[in-house]
Amino acid sequence: MDYIARINKELKPKIDTELNKTVIDLFAGCGGLSLGFEAVGFQTIGYEKLEDASETYRNNLIGECLTEELTVNTRYPKADIVVGGPPCQPFSVGGKQLGLKDSRDGFPIFLSAIEKIKPEIFLFENVRGLLYKNKWYLIEIINQLEDWGYKISYKLLNAKDYGVPQNRERVIVMGAKNPIYFPQKQTKRITAGEALGELAFQIPENSKFLTPSMDKYVAKYEKASHCINPRDLYLNKPARTLTCRNLAGATGDMHRIKLSDGRRRRLTIREAARLQGFPDSFKFCGNETGIYNQIGNAVAPYFALSLAKEIKKYFQADYNEKNYPLKDENNQLLLFNEPKPVHQPG
Repeated sequence: MDYIARINKELKPKIDTELNKTVIDLFAGCGGLSLGFEAVGFQTIGYEKLEDASETYRNNLIGECLTEELTVNTRYPKADIVVGGPPCQPFSVGGKQLGLKDSRDGFPIFLSAIEKIKPEIFLFENVRGLLYKNKWYLIEIINQLEDWGYKISYKLLNAKDYGVPQNRERVIVMGAKNPIYFPQKQTKRITAGEALGELAFQIPENSKFLTPSMDKYVAKYEKASHCINPRDLYLNKPARTLTCRNLAGATGDMHRIKLSDGRRRRLTIREAARLQGFPDSFKFCGNETGIYNQIGNAVAPYFALSLAKEIKKYFQADYNEKNYPLKDENNQLLLFNEPKPVHQPG
């Protein structure tokens, strides 16, 4: 089964009444993470402050999405699992990297939700910078979660290793009352060409082409950034990371397709959604810029599906004993990272 047929078949929301587990999705956006969980039968409840994104969630998923700006005082219903992507601007390469001093930091809210709900399992994703310059903060978070009795594992994963046609690295942190493990990588990587199919060779109505002045700006940008290969979309490999900036903004880094006649056009909404792993049935609400932002901010649903499948296995009685030895041949604990003492900068 090809990529397009697979995402359209597998990413369909459903409720597994035998599983009977509820997921709360914090900072849910348009529901990319929740879609992966609903596709394997979890019930979801989303929390998202932007109305258009909340409406997208409600129109495509079974679960309700509450349009609400979360605080440390927010109250929640009971749930078995808490997931989310706390705002990552404090830790992104493009941000100011202020960490705890950044008012956009969503981790205090996420931690307060864990403390209140006391779920069996939680999962959060964030940008790769959380493992480097800001790793001291990650360790601080992990130490708090361990104090509450959770066994923590964290790892830098790339969505292209899990069936998504995009080079998208994210730190994934999972915690549970018993050991929980990451899904196995898939052997085949999906290319942008496989994801877009015939869309890549079409010129949709109202296509937006780069103007001559934009072409000059792009050339200047690529020269200044010592770009070896132009930033055009290459159909024979996974796409570059999709972000709000390079989808919605007319920048030198924007995603674009180069046509046979030499013209370059920006990605359409449906093309961006395909590269992010949304099924074709998924319909977005809002204006064009807002929709691009929803896509760029989302957790790739097919990547979320792999994580959700592993979490679903966790609820099997023999999950650890039968399928996952705790130590490898060198007597090392598998997939777990032991937190070290926190050393804050400055």
